[in-house]
Amino acid sequence: MEQTYDTTYEAKAAGFWIRLCAYTVDVLLIWAVLKLLIVHNLFRLTGLDDVTVWVFSLENIVAGLAFYLYFVLMTKLLGQTLGKMIFGLQVVSDYGAPLSWTTVLVREWFGRYISATIQLLYVIVAITPQHKAIHDYLADTHVVQENTFEVVKKQQLPPLPEVKELQGEGQV
Repeated sequence: MEQTYDTTYEAKAAGFWIRLCAYTVDVLLIWAVLKLLIVHNLFRLTGLDDVTVWVFSLENIVAGLAFYLYFVLMTKLLGQTLGKMIFGLQVVSDYGAPLSWTTVLVREWFGRYISATIQLLYVIVAITPQHKAIHDYLADTHVVQENTFEVVKKQQLPPLPEVKELQGEGQV
């Protein structure tokens, strides 16, 4: 029996290095804009720059929250952060559905916290088939290159005996 294949085009998964570059741009932008320009100056002007909560300065807590909010809001509203925009990357659901708030919160808050805490986990992007990080697996997402597709051939399965039987029932 001859094998037949369905040929489709799927968005190409973004690799480790381009994702690292996009993330680096995001971190530098967040650090420069929020920490240096906004948060630091705001806390210095209000005199709150010496306030600590447990062992953390209030300034660092606010900057950390802003860091995670940036990723959550940009990914939910646009499907990409500024770094991903620059490199033409986008976060998509594994199932083709729009990104829900739950998906984005799991990916960008909980999952990114785990990845940022154990930074070695980012290396998983380099070795997994679709270049997925831990936060992608947790949220059923992956990062693709915009407007870049690859040909995917999938083997067609022969009809099940039940299908063959139903197809033959209506024939004379």
